[in-house]
Order: sequence, then C-alpha cells, then structure tokens
Amino acid sequence: MKPPAFDYVAPTSIDEALEQLSRGGEDARPLAGGQSLVPMLALRLARPSLLVDLNRVTGLAGVSHAAGELRVGAMTRQRAILADSLIGRHAPALADATRFVGHEQTRNRGTIGGSIGLADPQSEYPAVALALGARIEARSPAGTRRIQVEKFFLGPYSTALDRGEIVTAVIFPDWGEGTLMHVDEVARRPGDFALVGLVAALRCDAAGKISRAGLAWFGMAPTPRRATRAEAALTGALASGVDAEEIGRLAVEDTEPWDDVHASASYRRTVGARVAARSLRRILDASSNRGRP
Repeated sequence: MKPPAFDYVAPTSIDEALEQLSRGGEDARPLAGGQSLVPMLALRLARPSLLVDLNRVTGLAGVSHAAGELRVGAMTRQRAILADSLIGRHAPALADATRFVGHEQTRNRGTIGGSIGLADPQSEYPAVALALGARIEARSPAGTRRIQVEKFFLGPYSTALDRGEIVTAVIFPDWGEGTLMHVDEVARRPGDFALVGLVAALRCDAAGKISRAGLAWFGMAPTPRRATRAEAALTGALASGVDAEEIGRLAVEDTEPWDDVHASASYRRTVGARVAARSLRRILDASSNRGRP
C-alpha cells in the first residue's frame, strides 16, 4: 500500500524542528529512525499531515557520562548502542536488550528516542528505562524537562509528552559497583516482538546482600511493568539464599497479560515465571563467581 499524502520538512536544529511541529499542530509527527512509523504510514494506520524529519538535527545523537548519569541522545542509533563502551560500563542492559531489537539491518536506522516515544508495550527499550529508573528528557518551545519513567508511559502507544514536545535523551542513573544486569525474552522468531520479556538488574554489596533490584516486564501489560513484589522480596535478601523459581512466580503477579493470536495470557504467565527464574539464576550465578580465579 501507499501512504496518504503528507508534507515533509527536514530541519537542522532543534528549535527549527519544534517550530515546524508547532505549526503542524495535532497532525504533525516527528520522524526518527522510521522503523515503526514508515510501515504504519504504508498501511495507513498513521495519517500525519506533516512529517518533521529529525535525522539532520544536530546534537540529538551521542552518549556521555557525567555526575553519576549516563545520557543517551534520542537519535542514537541502535547499532551505536551495541558498540558503545560507556553504555557497556554503566547500563549494560541497554546493549543486552538491543540484541533482541529488530534485525541487524533495521538497527542501522532505529533509535532509542523513537522506541521510547512510540511506547510499544512489547518493546525492549521502554522496559530497560523502567527497570533502571531512567528519566526521559523532553524539549518543547517552553523549554526542557525531565520526566520520571514511572510517569512517562501512560498506556499502549501513549506517553506523557505534550503536543509539540519531543524526546531529546534518555538519562540512566549509575547503579554502582556490584551491579549485574540481564535481559531475556521469548519470541516466535528472532527479530519478532517479544511474547514475554524481562529486564533484570541487581546490585549486591560486599557481604552478598542485594541492596537494589530492578525488574521490568515487556509484552506482559499495556505498558512496561515493574515487578514490584519481586523487587521487594529481593531487596535486603542474601543473594546466596534467593529461590529463583519462587521469585519468578512472584514476579508475574504484577503483570496483566492478554490473549491474542500469538499466545494466551496463561502461556505468558507460565513462560514469564520461567524467564524471570532463568534471568535471576544467571545474575546470581555471575554474582557468586565474581572474584574467583
């Protein structure tokens, strides 16, 4: 199919991009990597009157670290996330998740800001942001603000962004020494959206006690969803005494899976518990092996 007619502009500055979006009103859409929007246009599921292409806007891509925060620019490509040493050091779950995102070819175009702004409940990046306690940096003609990730995702494909506001970066806090992260998912084929997925992060102190836990589901609720009960059970526990299977069963209690042509809600709960247990075992085994020759 062919997309409906629309106007197209390619600004080179953030101020120009915001001005064009403001002029376009409710029917204007920003274009980042285009890996979701372009197929939606072709199927006429999206009908914008104006596309504002962000690919020529300077300053929206890149990774930096300062004052205990990792800043990932919204137009940073997925392939760059995979290879970036700062991400590997401070937010390895982001790189880990990228291996599940789309295919090698699409990662050359896909961006973190596009995924966060789309808010697909089956996508990996929103769950990474939630598990790690990120903040979403957004810019509008009124200025820049940072939105806590817990308040950002309102529903499927719905966010707290105001009209004319765009994501400019995702800010990840440092978790500190003793942190291990893992991302796992089950999909019908490599590159498909996940039927069930989990982002897990645990920080252990020198005595082997878990001082912080972050668990976030994707594909298990209308938005990325924290496994708050499992996090509470893990926090303060000795890593060596964690029952991964029990925590896995607890973790799915905070989910709202659905039935569709790909899987039932019951299947998602059953597989989700096993995915959570598998992820935790992997992290806990890695933690116990730290420092061994």
